[in-house]
Amino acid sequence: MDISAFLALQAGQGELTAELRQLCSTVIESFHQTGILILRTPKVDEAENWRFIDMMERYFVGASQHFYNGEKVAEVFPELGFQVGATPELTEKARDHCDKINHYPDTDKPQSLCPPQFDAKWRYFWRIGALPEQDAGMNFNNVVPAQIPEWPGVMDSWGSLMLSSVEAVVSMCEIGMGLPKGRITDMMQQAPHLLAPTGSDLAKFGQGTIFAGFHYDLNFITIHGKSRYPGLFAWLRSGKKIPVKVPDGCLLLQAGKEFEYLTGGFVLAGYHEVVYTDSTEEAVQRARVENRPLWRVSSTLFSHLRTDLTLAPLPELASSYSQSPSETEAKYPPLNTADYIRAELIAIGLLKTEKPDSGY
Repeated sequence: MDISAFLALQAGQGELTAELRQLCSTVIESFHQTGILILRTPKVDEAENWRFIDMMERYFVGASQHFYNGEKVAEVFPELGFQVGATPELTEKARDHCDKINHYPDTDKPQSLCPPQFDAKWRYFWRIGALPEQDAGMNFNNVVPAQIPEWPGVMDSWGSLMLSSVEAVVSMCEIGMGLPKGRITDMMQQAPHLLAPTGSDLAKFGQGTIFAGFHYDLNFITIHGKSRYPGLFAWLRSGKKIPVKVPDGCLLLQAGKEFEYLTGGFVLAGYHEVVYTDSTEEAVQRARVENRPLWRVSSTLFSHLRTDLTLAPLPELASSYSQSPSETEAKYPPLNTADYIRAELIAIGLLKTEKPDSGY
């Protein structure tokens, strides 16, 4: 979907026409039916994506060598729940969704194991946007790898482009759902948005490896640039499993659990997994011929809602809920957003205590 016309409207060029309203309705309907949106926007130059991925490949190659040699990686902070800097491979484990997995027909079953195993991927968290005035203990200062001087500029540039793209889409969702302007985008201000690339060592792990086990994202909306290696699968609302292919010059958005909560289940958090497939192997063989790094880097940003908010279904959307008000509240009881995030991090093994230290 190309949102150039809507961005022109935001810039004060033109009016909210019937065609633009329909485009906004199509955006929220895509999230409702599939949990995903493929986006084309003039905000994002794909060259920025490849510059970012190039740098992350260099980082993961170097950090993993220290890690494999038993050396300390300076950017790893387990005492902070890995919510800043690097998370090494085989650290994070998806929540147990075996009951859901077992209900899928064989054609739509994940390749992820039951019970889930540790993910064979690295990750790096880099905060994007302003820190909140009231810190709920979930926001930490960014960590810069000393060996990559251009790091802050590349991370901030790409992360800001990705976040602004999410904000534009959320503005479209507000129109598509009949909400006042800013009803949700205001909730995103000073939230713990994280640029969160993953790195998977394709030279170390082979076909069938689960790099990200079957899971939903705990945040609001996840956005990805294009990766050099395939392997991402997503499940639609219907339960159908599809391989996700991001066209050149496009971005992929996926609904997270915070989005599901706000809409009372009208939008569901999309389940997905990342696996080393035959297609991944074909891309690996091409990379070997071209002498390119054998690391699958995801160009990912997790957008969030502000941590001081109460997470609950929006009453303005009650007419779209599939359940009665009491059933909706029972399924989505009001939660403090920071407490919700901490509980999710504990469930996937990244956080060992209720409240990590707030500094280092």
